Amino acid sequence: MMPLRSTAATRRQKRWGAAIAVLLLAACLAGLGPAQAGDFVDSAGRRVLLPEPIERVMPANPTAEVLVFVLAPERLVGASRAARRGAAASRHVPVLGWRPGMGPASMAETAAQLRAQLILDAGPVTPERAAFADQVQQLAGIPYILVDDNFVRMPSMLRGIGALLGVTEHARHLGRYAEDTINMMRGRLLIQAPETRPHVYYGRRADGLETALPGAPEGESIEQAGAINVARVLGRDGLAAITPAQLYEWNPEIIIAEQRSFYNALRRDRAWRGLSAVSHKRVYLAPAYPFGWIDDPPGVNRLIGLHWLSGLFYPDANQEDLRVAVCEFYDQFYRIKLTNAQIEAMVRPAGAPPVESSRGAPEPLLGIGSIPLPSTPPADPSTPSATVSPLSPVTPSAPEATAPSTTPNAPGLPALPPMPSTASATCTLPGANGPLASNLPSTPLPGIGPPGRRGAAPGLGLPGTVPQ
Repeated sequence: MMPLRSTAATRRQKRWGAAIAVLLLAACLAGLGPAQAGDFVDSAGRRVLLPEPIERVMPANPTAEVLVFVLAPERLVGASRAARRGAAASRHVPVLGWRPGMGPASMAETAAQLRAQLILDAGPVTPERAAFADQVQQLAGIPYILVDDNFVRMPSMLRGIGALLGVTEHARHLGRYAEDTINMMRGRLLIQAPETRPHVYYGRRADGLETALPGAPEGESIEQAGAINVARVLGRDGLAAITPAQLYEWNPEIIIAEQRSFYNALRRDRAWRGLSAVSHKRVYLAPAYPFGWIDDPPGVNRLIGLHWLSGLFYPDANQEDLRVAVCEFYDQFYRIKLTNAQIEAMVRPAGAPPVESSRGAPEPLLGIGSIPLPSTPPADPSTPSATVSPLSPVTPSAPEATAPSTTPNAPGLPALPPMPSTASATCTLPGANGPLASNLPSTPLPGIGPPGRRGAAPGLGLPGTVPQ
């Protein structure tokens, strides 16, 4: 005969059961987390058995690369040239490139060649991406997980992947930074009248005639910072090509150029002088070293872009100098200590006022505190890297022998004269004499092909590859 339970004990049991149910629901809503020892439930709801510890990670796309780069760059089994410019830990691994539309067999073969323990895919989670992950995992015998890294989930995603990679404390700090950045931006928007929202055009490519539609990861930062995307009339999600006539019809208040060639054309070409943004000198260049501030790729690198864009769209006399935020973000996320000249080369084309006209901010401490500092406008002279379609899985290219890289748009930022001593940011990058890419090896590693700055990696001719 079973022992009788008291009414109080039954109530306690129900309360505990309800509490556990709430915790499980929260874990599911977060989209990723441990199921049991060695198990991981990814953002697609897939239960994946993981090795312990995880020391070799292959990113399935540039967005995943940035995620591992900021958490534990030494875990990368391969890295793009952008990442290799940013951290010493990424300079001694094979160069990876990604080609949209390639098949799971090619991804599986590349992962096996690089002896990866985990394949990580970051971005919008769709049934197609989940099916692709299942195929690669079955072919390679290597666990493949998907994580959703939109702004809402970014803090929890940083903590979750950081725990998997054994850098829990660092990941908690970056997650807290992400939360504070997003909350700062939302707080600024709450005090803005809806009619003050600026109409913005984000011009991608060298000619500026490709743009991100609302809902696309490539343009999410602009929407999150409170602007109206003038391309919304074309629909939602993905990228769209436009004509100069369409841009004139929209006549945006602000134009942000992804590449310097479009930025220079807007400022110098008489054909663009009739645009309101041009005549009012509200044309800006998005910084892109080592990763973009708006996309390129659309990953955790966009956090500093929120600082920039929220200050650019809603300037506030009380906001901190953007230079301070840039100095701290690069130190904490990329482990790069920038010189004043390097910071200036990025933020001036992005719209930051000259140091002389900015508030006399105190010298910043190196390293980010628990509360990030707000920003004002910014930008940078450099070209972005390969774009990933949110619905097509992408595959890193396997190693291939090539000649030394001659990528045209990959060099670091141009050297500028030293900033005055009154500059608000005093970060220093040891050994840097101007260009950020000062310590790159002069030639690529043997057998590794250059992926190019924005282009696709060279064709591999491997069995199972499906060119786009």
